[in-house]
This record gives sequence, C-alpha cells and structure tokens, in this order.
Amino acid sequence: MILSDKRILEEIENGTIVIEPFDRKGLGTNSYDVHLGKYLATYRDRILDAKKHNEIDHFEIPEEGFVLQPNTLYLGVTLEYTETHAHVPFLEGKSSTGRLGIDIHATAGKGDVGFCNTWTLEISVAQPVRIYAGMPVGQLIYFAVEGEIETLYNTKGNAKYNNKTVRPVESMMWKNSF
Repeated sequence: MILSDKRILEEIENGTIVIEPFDRKGLGTNSYDVHLGKYLATYRDRILDAKKHNEIDHFEIPEEGFVLQPNTLYLGVTLEYTETHAHVPFLEGKSSTGRLGIDIHATAGKGDVGFCNTWTLEISVAQPVRIYAGMPVGQLIYFAVEGEIETLYNTKGNAKYNNKTVRPVESMMWKNSF
C-alpha cells in the first residue's frame, strides 16, 4: 500500500521518514515533492565501462539555469536529504517534468529500507531544455513493507551509496564481482 499524506506526516513525526528540508507545501495526497539540487555531473569519458571506475566532473547550475542536451547522461541530485527506516521509497518524475521531456531516472527509482541520503538522478532529455536549481523535479512515494527486514540498507557492509553527499554520485558498478 502507498502511504497517504496523513500517514507520511505520522511517519515523519515517528522518525521513520526523514525529509530535510521539509516543506509542508511539498506534501501531496500520497507523495512528497523533491527538488533539483544545485549540482550536476557528467562522465569524463564518452564510452563507459561497467568494470572500471568511470569518473565524473561536477558543476554547479548557474542562477540563469543550464541547458541539458540530448544524448548526454547528466547526474543530478535532490535538494532533499531523506531517510526511510520502515518503508520502501520510490522516486518518480513529476508529470510537469516529464512533459518537458526530462527523465529523472533511467532505472533507479526504488530505494531500499534504510536508505539515508540525497537521491542521485540519472537525467536525460528528449530535446534541449533549460533547468534550474530548486525546481520541482520528482516525487517520493512510500510503500509499506510486508514482513521483517533482516538488514537495513544503511547497515549493509557492501552498500555502495551510504556516504552522505550533496553532489551526484557516479555508478559504483565496478565494485561488484562479475
């Protein structure tokens, strides 16, 4: 089941959901709006290799905005830091974002129970579009979990995205054995 607005507020009060900064205006009927942080990143190499550490270059979105181009993967980050200790968070793009031709994630829309960080966004666009730091970009939806959780994400020794950050984080696929 998806949590309602009242239930999200209850879970924030209980400490099982943390959203910083929290603005009551961002609370929807069954979701919470998140905003684009001020940092973007792009990969240094045009050809990426799943077995190596593909390095990225960070840059700040200027006040006048930044024009995203098709055929480039941009890594963005949410302004909001979140913690989810008892629910499964899903991040989806807002319809207004999608109607501008902006996809905010390629495959990583689901978080794990115990995820405590900002969300790195995998941004691609259908055509050139100017974006701005602080613009609403997505919404978090929280699902109830059935059953006991053995290991929370933030307690896993092999969790690759546990370091708190305000900048986008590159793929850590290279840390896997394959």
